[in-house]
Amino acid sequence: MTKKSVQRDLDAFFINFIFAASLLIMIDLPGLAIKNFHEKTSRAKLYVHDTFGPRVEMPISLYFRNEKQLPKLEKKALELCTGKVLDIGAGAGSHGLILQRRNMEVVGLEISPAACEVMRDRGLKNVVCEDIFKFNDEKFDTLLLLMNGIGLCGDLNGFRKFLKKAETLLNENGILIFDSSDINYMYEDDIFPTDRYYGEVTCSYEYQKEVTDWFKWLYLDQETLEKIAVDEGWKSELIFRDENDQYLVKLSKK
Repeated sequence: MTKKSVQRDLDAFFINFIFAASLLIMIDLPGLAIKNFHEKTSRAKLYVHDTFGPRVEMPISLYFRNEKQLPKLEKKALELCTGKVLDIGAGAGSHGLILQRRNMEVVGLEISPAACEVMRDRGLKNVVCEDIFKFNDEKFDTLLLLMNGIGLCGDLNGFRKFLKKAETLLNENGILIFDSSDINYMYEDDIFPTDRYYGEVTCSYEYQKEVTDWFKWLYLDQETLEKIAVDEGWKSELIFRDENDQYLVKLSKK
Protein backbone atom coordinates (compact mmCIF):
# COMPACT_ATOMS: atom_id res chain seq x y z
CA MET A 1 0.00 0.00 0.00
CA THR A 2 1.44 3.36 -1.02
CA LYS A 3 1.70 6.42 1.16
CA LYS A 4 -0.80 8.14 -1.10
CA SER A 5 -3.38 5.34 -0.80
CA VAL A 6 -3.02 5.41 3.00
CA GLN A 7 -3.63 9.15 2.92
CA ARG A 8 -6.75 8.59 0.79
CA ASP A 9 -8.11 6.22 3.44
CA LEU A 10 -7.40 8.77 6.16
CA ASP A 11 -9.12 11.46 4.16
CA ALA A 12 -12.31 9.41 4.03
CA PHE A 13 -12.71 10.10 7.74
CA PHE A 14 -12.51 13.84 7.30
CA ILE A 15 -14.15 14.53 3.96
CA ASN A 16 -17.65 15.77 4.48
CA PHE A 17 -19.46 15.59 1.21
CA ILE A 18 -22.27 17.53 2.87
CA PHE A 19 -25.71 17.19 1.49
CA ALA A 20 -25.69 20.57 -0.16
CA ALA A 21 -24.17 18.57 -2.99
CA SER A 22 -27.68 17.20 -3.45
CA LEU A 23 -28.35 20.41 -5.34
CA LEU A 24 -26.82 18.64 -8.29
CA ILE A 25 -27.98 15.06 -7.80
CA MET A 26 -31.29 13.35 -8.45
CA ILE A 27 -31.21 10.88 -5.55
CA ASP A 28 -30.57 11.80 -1.92
CA LEU A 29 -28.35 8.81 -1.24
CA PRO A 30 -26.41 10.35 1.68
CA GLY A 31 -29.66 11.29 3.41
CA LEU A 32 -31.04 7.82 2.84
CA ALA A 33 -27.85 6.28 4.24
CA ILE A 34 -28.10 8.42 7.38
CA LYS A 35 -31.78 7.64 7.84
CA ASN A 36 -31.26 3.90 7.42
CA PHE A 37 -28.30 3.93 9.81
CA HIS A 38 -30.30 5.87 12.41
CA GLU A 39 -33.29 3.54 12.10
CA LYS A 40 -31.03 0.45 11.90
CA THR A 41 -32.79 -0.75 8.75
CA SER A 42 -29.71 -1.26 6.57
CA ARG A 43 -26.01 -2.02 6.95
CA ALA A 44 -25.18 -0.91 3.41
CA LYS A 45 -22.06 1.22 3.01
CA LEU A 46 -21.89 4.72 1.56
CA TYR A 47 -19.12 5.29 -0.98
CA VAL A 48 -17.65 8.37 -2.62
CA HIS A 49 -16.27 8.20 -6.15
CA ASP A 50 -13.89 10.81 -7.51
CA THR A 51 -11.55 11.21 -10.45
CA PHE A 52 -8.45 10.20 -8.48
CA GLY A 53 -9.06 6.47 -8.28
CA PRO A 54 -11.20 3.74 -6.69
CA ARG A 55 -14.23 4.54 -4.59
CA VAL A 56 -13.67 5.37 -0.91
CA GLU A 57 -16.02 4.39 1.90
CA MET A 58 -17.57 7.27 3.85
CA PRO A 59 -18.33 5.67 7.23
CA ILE A 60 -21.90 6.66 8.09
CA SER A 61 -21.11 6.38 11.78
CA LEU A 62 -19.06 9.60 11.47
CA TYR A 63 -22.32 11.52 11.29
CA PHE A 64 -23.35 10.12 14.69
CA ARG A 65 -20.27 10.79 16.82
CA ASN A 66 -20.58 12.13 20.35
CA GLU A 67 -18.40 14.90 21.75
CA LYS A 68 -15.73 12.54 23.06
CA GLN A 69 -15.34 10.98 19.62
CA LEU A 70 -14.71 14.25 17.80
CA PRO A 71 -11.19 15.06 16.59
CA LYS A 72 -9.37 17.99 18.16
CA LEU A 73 -10.08 20.22 15.16
CA GLU A 74 -13.84 19.87 15.48
CA LYS A 75 -13.74 20.35 19.25
CA LYS A 76 -11.82 23.59 18.77
CA ALA A 77 -14.38 24.74 16.20
CA LEU A 78 -17.25 24.19 18.62
CA GLU A 79 -15.38 26.08 21.33
CA LEU A 80 -15.20 29.10 19.01
CA CYS A 81 -18.96 29.25 18.46
CA THR A 82 -20.70 32.18 20.11
CA GLY A 83 -24.24 33.52 20.26
CA LYS A 84 -26.76 32.17 17.80
CA VAL A 85 -25.23 29.48 15.56
CA LEU A 86 -26.15 28.25 12.09
CA ASP A 87 -24.75 24.78 11.45
CA ILE A 88 -24.63 24.63 7.64
CA GLY A 89 -24.81 21.16 6.11
CA ALA A 90 -25.67 19.77 9.51
CA GLY A 91 -25.95 16.13 8.41
CA ALA A 92 -27.33 14.07 11.28
CA GLY A 93 -27.05 17.02 13.68
CA SER A 94 -24.21 15.83 15.91
CA HIS A 95 -22.43 19.19 16.15
CA GLY A 96 -25.68 21.05 16.68
CA LEU A 97 -26.75 18.69 19.43
CA ILE A 98 -23.48 19.26 21.28
CA LEU A 99 -23.99 23.03 21.12
CA GLN A 100 -27.63 22.65 22.14
CA ARG A 101 -26.59 20.69 25.21
CA ARG A 102 -24.39 23.67 26.09
CA ASN A 103 -27.57 25.78 26.14
CA MET A 104 -26.61 27.57 22.94
CA GLU A 105 -29.19 28.59 20.34
CA VAL A 106 -28.42 26.58 17.20
CA VAL A 107 -30.16 25.98 13.90
CA GLY A 108 -29.30 22.93 11.81
CA LEU A 109 -29.52 23.80 8.11
CA GLU A 110 -29.64 20.83 5.75
CA ILE A 111 -30.83 20.33 2.18
CA SER A 112 -31.58 16.62 2.65
CA PRO A 113 -35.16 15.96 3.88
CA ALA A 114 -34.16 12.53 5.16
CA ALA A 115 -31.27 13.94 7.19
CA CYS A 116 -33.53 16.68 8.57
CA GLU A 117 -35.96 14.00 9.73
CA VAL A 118 -33.10 12.27 11.56
CA MET A 119 -31.95 15.49 13.23
CA ARG A 120 -35.43 16.17 14.56
CA ASP A 121 -35.75 12.58 15.78
CA ARG A 122 -32.42 12.90 17.58
CA GLY A 123 -33.69 15.96 19.42
CA LEU A 124 -32.33 18.99 17.59
CA LYS A 125 -34.92 21.67 18.27
CA ASN A 126 -34.38 23.97 15.30
CA VAL A 127 -34.01 22.28 11.91
CA VAL A 128 -34.40 23.98 8.53
CA CYS A 129 -34.55 22.00 5.30
CA GLU A 130 -33.22 24.50 2.78
CA ASP A 131 -30.47 25.38 0.31
CA ILE A 132 -27.99 27.74 2.00
CA PHE A 133 -28.04 30.07 -1.01
CA LYS A 134 -31.82 30.45 -0.70
CA PHE A 135 -31.96 30.79 3.08
CA ASN A 136 -32.70 34.37 4.17
CA ASP A 137 -34.95 34.10 7.21
CA GLU A 138 -32.58 34.83 10.11
CA LYS A 139 -29.26 36.32 11.14
CA PHE A 140 -26.61 34.63 13.28
CA ASP A 141 -23.51 35.30 15.31
CA THR A 142 -21.69 32.20 14.07
CA LEU A 143 -21.83 30.31 10.79
CA LEU A 144 -20.35 26.81 11.15
CA LEU A 145 -19.31 24.32 8.47
CA LEU A 146 -17.36 21.25 9.59
CA MET A 147 -15.92 18.12 7.97
CA ASN A 148 -14.96 20.18 4.90
CA GLY A 149 -18.47 21.54 4.60
CA ILE A 150 -17.09 24.52 2.69
CA GLY A 151 -16.74 22.08 -0.20
CA LEU A 152 -20.39 22.75 -1.05
CA CYS A 153 -19.13 25.86 -2.87
CA GLY A 154 -17.95 23.59 -5.68
CA ASP A 155 -15.31 25.92 -7.11
CA LEU A 156 -13.50 29.18 -6.40
CA ASN A 157 -16.26 31.33 -7.86
CA GLY A 158 -18.71 29.43 -5.68
CA PHE A 159 -16.56 30.24 -2.63
CA ARG A 160 -16.71 33.94 -3.47
CA LYS A 161 -20.46 33.65 -3.86
CA PHE A 162 -20.70 31.91 -0.49
CA LEU A 163 -18.72 34.63 1.28
CA LYS A 164 -21.10 37.24 -0.09
CA LYS A 165 -24.04 35.13 1.10
CA ALA A 166 -22.46 34.61 4.53
CA GLU A 167 -22.18 38.35 5.01
CA THR A 168 -25.96 38.70 4.68
CA LEU A 169 -26.54 36.03 7.35
CA LEU A 170 -24.22 37.39 10.02
CA ASN A 171 -24.93 39.89 12.73
CA GLU A 172 -22.43 42.66 13.37
CA ASN A 173 -19.11 41.16 14.56
CA GLY A 174 -20.30 37.71 13.48
CA ILE A 175 -17.83 34.95 12.56
CA LEU A 176 -17.55 32.21 9.95
CA ILE A 177 -15.86 28.97 11.04
CA PHE A 178 -14.88 26.14 8.71
CA ASP A 179 -12.17 23.63 7.87
CA SER A 180 -10.60 22.47 4.63
CA SER A 181 -7.39 20.88 3.35
CA ASP A 182 -4.77 21.20 0.65
CA ILE A 183 -5.04 18.17 -1.66
CA ASN A 184 -1.94 18.82 -3.76
CA TYR A 185 -0.59 15.43 -2.63
CA MET A 186 -3.31 13.77 -4.72
CA TYR A 187 -1.59 14.76 -7.95
CA GLU A 188 1.17 12.49 -9.23
CA ASP A 189 4.52 14.25 -9.74
CA ASP A 190 2.88 17.57 -8.90
CA ILE A 191 1.19 17.73 -12.31
CA PHE A 192 -1.78 19.99 -11.70
CA PRO A 193 -4.76 20.64 -13.99
CA THR A 194 -4.47 23.68 -16.23
CA ASP A 195 -8.20 24.22 -16.85
CA ARG A 196 -9.27 24.67 -13.21
CA TYR A 197 -8.04 25.13 -9.65
CA TYR A 198 -6.59 21.83 -8.44
CA GLY A 199 -8.86 21.74 -5.38
CA GLU A 200 -12.00 21.58 -7.53
CA VAL A 201 -12.92 17.87 -7.54
CA THR A 202 -15.68 15.95 -9.31
CA CYS A 203 -17.45 13.34 -7.17
CA SER A 204 -20.47 11.07 -6.90
CA TYR A 205 -22.10 8.94 -4.19
CA GLU A 206 -22.84 5.22 -4.26
CA TYR A 207 -25.25 3.52 -1.86
CA GLN A 208 -27.24 0.29 -2.13
CA LYS A 209 -26.04 -0.20 -5.75
CA GLU A 210 -27.36 3.23 -6.78
CA VAL A 211 -25.07 6.03 -7.94
CA THR A 212 -25.75 9.76 -8.07
CA ASP A 213 -24.85 12.15 -10.84
CA TRP A 214 -21.40 13.72 -10.65
CA PHE A 215 -21.09 16.98 -8.72
CA LYS A 216 -18.29 19.41 -7.87
CA TRP A 217 -16.66 19.69 -4.44
CA LEU A 218 -14.05 22.18 -3.29
CA TYR A 219 -10.87 21.80 -1.24
CA LEU A 220 -9.03 25.03 -0.45
CA ASP A 221 -5.36 25.43 0.30
CA GLN A 222 -4.83 28.07 2.97
CA GLU A 223 -3.02 30.55 0.72
CA THR A 224 -5.81 30.57 -1.87
CA LEU A 225 -8.44 30.83 0.86
CA GLU A 226 -6.73 33.84 2.44
CA LYS A 227 -6.30 35.62 -0.90
CA ILE A 228 -9.98 35.27 -1.78
CA ALA A 229 -11.06 36.20 1.74
CA VAL A 230 -9.04 39.42 1.59
CA ASP A 231 -10.42 40.20 -1.87
CA GLU A 232 -13.96 39.84 -0.49
CA GLY A 233 -13.34 41.98 2.58
CA TRP A 234 -12.79 39.28 5.22
CA LYS A 235 -10.03 38.75 7.77
CA SER A 236 -8.83 35.14 8.06
CA GLU A 237 -7.28 33.59 11.15
CA LEU A 238 -5.72 30.11 11.24
CA ILE A 239 -6.92 28.37 14.40
CA PHE A 240 -5.56 24.85 14.10
CA ARG A 241 -3.83 22.44 11.72
CA ASP A 242 -3.73 18.68 12.32
CA GLU A 243 -1.26 15.98 11.30
CA ASN A 244 -3.21 15.25 8.10
CA ASP A 245 -2.97 18.87 6.91
CA GLN A 246 -6.61 19.55 7.72
CA TYR A 247 -6.88 23.11 8.99
CA LEU A 248 -9.46 25.21 10.80
CA VAL A 249 -10.01 28.92 10.13
CA LYS A 250 -12.12 31.72 11.54
CA LEU A 251 -13.23 34.51 9.22
CA SER A 252 -14.64 37.87 10.23
CA LYS A 253 -15.51 40.97 8.25
CA LYS A 254 -12.93 43.72 8.23
